[in-house]
Formats: sequence, C-alpha cells, structure tokens
Amino acid sequence: MKLTEAIRIALRALAANKMRSILTMLGIIIGVAAIIALMSVGEGVQAMITEELQSAGSNLLIIVPGRLEEAQPGDPRTHRPSNPLTNGDWQALSDPLNVPYLLAVVPEADGQARVSFGKTTLSVMVTGTNEDYPYVRDFYPERGRFITAEDVLSEARVAVLGHRVAEKLFPGGDPIGQSVRINQILFRVVGVMEKRGGSGFGNFDELVFVPVTTAQQRLFPYLRSPKGEPILSIILVKVDSEDHLREAQAAIEDLLRQRHHITYLDEDDFSVINQADILDIFGSITSVLTTFLEGIAAISLLVGGIGIMNIMLVSVTERTREIGLRKAVGAKRRDILLQFLVEAMVLSLIGGFIGMVLGFAGAQILASFSKDLKAIITMKSILLATSFSLLVGLFFGIYPALRAARLHPIDALRYE
Repeated sequence: MKLTEAIRIALRALAANKMRSILTMLGIIIGVAAIIALMSVGEGVQAMITEELQSAGSNLLIIVPGRLEEAQPGDPRTHRPSNPLTNGDWQALSDPLNVPYLLAVVPEADGQARVSFGKTTLSVMVTGTNEDYPYVRDFYPERGRFITAEDVLSEARVAVLGHRVAEKLFPGGDPIGQSVRINQILFRVVGVMEKRGGSGFGNFDELVFVPVTTAQQRLFPYLRSPKGEPILSIILVKVDSEDHLREAQAAIEDLLRQRHHITYLDEDDFSVINQADILDIFGSITSVLTTFLEGIAAISLLVGGIGIMNIMLVSVTERTREIGLRKAVGAKRRDILLQFLVEAMVLSLIGGFIGMVLGFAGAQILASFSKDLKAIITMKSILLATSFSLLVGLFFGIYPALRAARLHPIDALRYE
C-alpha cells in the first residue's frame, strides 16, 4: 500500500467519526498549545531581561559594598557594611595605571530625600554622581545639561530631574533655571533627563541627580565610614569591550583587596557584579521554570497519546471484518500495519497543528498582560511541537496497528 493511499483511508476513517476524533485529539491540542505558549513567553521573558540589562549600560561592572548574600535592605543609616566603598576607592579605580581597559568610573551616593517646588513635595531617590553617568548608563538629558566635573569639584547645588519628577513638580512648565528644595536646601535645576521608563531594576524617570560631593557633604552627611570618610552606595565601571570584562573584573578585585587590607585567605568585603553573570543567572532561572511548566504540559500529551491508543483499539475492534476482508483479497500484514499506524499519526498531527495555532494565540494573550513583554515564537518551538505530535502518534499507534496486523483473516471474517 502506498503512503498516499494510507493517508486517504485514514482521513476518511476519521471523518466518519468526527466528534470522536475531535475528543481524541483534545489532549494533544491542549498539550501542544501549552508547550508553544510557555516556550514563547519564556523566550520573551529572557529577551526582556537582556534588553533591560543592556539598557542600564553595556559592558558594565557594578561594584557594591559587602557580600551579596549578606546584603540587607533598609535605610543606609542603619544598614551599612563595616568596610564600605569610599571616594578613595573611586579615585583609585579612575587611575588607568591601576586598572586597564576602563573607559569610565562613576560613583553613586544614593539616599531618599524630599524634593519640593511651590506646594508640591515628592519623596524620591536622589543620586549623587559625576559627569560620566550619562555615558556609562547610556542615559542623557532631554533638556539642559548634566552635572559637570566643575560641579563635582565645587560641590555645586545643581540638580538634574528625572522625566517624571519634572512633570510632577512643573506640570506644563519649563524647570530649567528654576530652584527646587531638596531636604530644605535650595538647588538650581540645570537639566531634565530623557524618558527611560521603569523596569525591574528601578525607575530612572523618578530619580534626581546632584553632584556626588554635594550629596555627601550637604544632603546625606550620615554617609560616612567608621573613619569618617564619605562613602558610596555603588561604583559603576564601563569596560572598553566585552572581551575584557573578566580581566578588568579581576584587576578591580585585586586593587580593592589591597586597599581594604584583605589577606589571601579572607573573604572580600565587596562584590563585583558582571552583567554576563546576571544574564546567566536569570537565564538559568527562567529555563528551569519553563522546563518545569513544559513538563506539566507534556502530561497532557501523554494523556492525549493514551486516548489515541484507546480509540485506535476501539477502531480495530469495530473494523475487524474490514481487516479480514482486506487480508482475504491480498492485503499483507505490513499494509494493515501501515494503515492503522498512519491513522494514529494523522490524528496526532492534526491535533498538533490545531494546538500550535492555539498556542500562538495563547502566547500573545499572556504577553498582553505586560506592556514590556513580547511573545517570541521560535523555529525550535514549532519543530518541537510538530515532532512531539508525530512521536506521540507513532508511539501510541504501534500497539493497535500491530494488533490489527496480527488478526487472522478467517477469524476476522467470522467476527460479529
């Protein structure tokens, strides 16, 4: 028997029992749809995380005080590492003779503050930083200018507002040149940042930027080390290329260990975070979650496959006389085997294609719940769904097909 003839007979047999065929395919449809939707959303989540990390600055190393596993959220006045990062660390890292491959080193002294203009008062995060911040973060002023090196040296009382902060304090007005109060200290607004939006890593539009020295001396005088030195919340380092990230990270760690007097066997009192490491961590987490959910969805395929085998066994019983008649007129065992095997695989493949269509639609619906999330449908998910459907039909169709092929023609013709 030719394959095309086997497919034609299979389609005719399935069309003769439309409702039974649809109900049999339901498990395959649900399983394939779930796998496609989950894989597409999982790919979208990974792409969103990658995009957010890259939007925060490329080729970036983030140095934070203390060990990550010991980090405690809270007010920096009460939760402070015993040996924090200081301005001395920032200046040592800025020396190209100490660490190679660095394009810029940016300090951050962060603290919560009350910013007011007229009758409007906001509680926002104020970031003390330097002139290289826009370059490192790839985040530039939309109007006016950013902080300059002269502002940092002179401890100038100038401020650059995040886009949303500017809208709240100056609705419909131009804040450039206006004076705002930060913790009751007057600051002149010199710039407004471009609209960046919020993400899992903070909302850049709700920040206010001031010179790092001004933040340390005037706004947050409590930011001091046990020795009385001004301290930093984090230090951002931009490396010249991705190929040099590991070398730069090792050089930074060596320099800070020397400055913090850490001996060979002691643990570091700081952490250097590599963007590639963050991507690997998030990628591993999303992969594990996606695989777990796909495993649950695969149970539907298993149930669907059992349903196909059950219906095919019923079909063999119902068509016993037909099998006997076909054998009596010359059909061989392999012809009967091929006929029922193709019928099971056609049933599974049709269910798989319907499941793919529903999976694509389901992925778009799931992605619509988050404005930043996009469902990404890859060839891998399509091939996986198609091959899975084919294998389910093949695996669960073998036994009924063998049972039909082994029927003796005389016994089959006598069957009532």
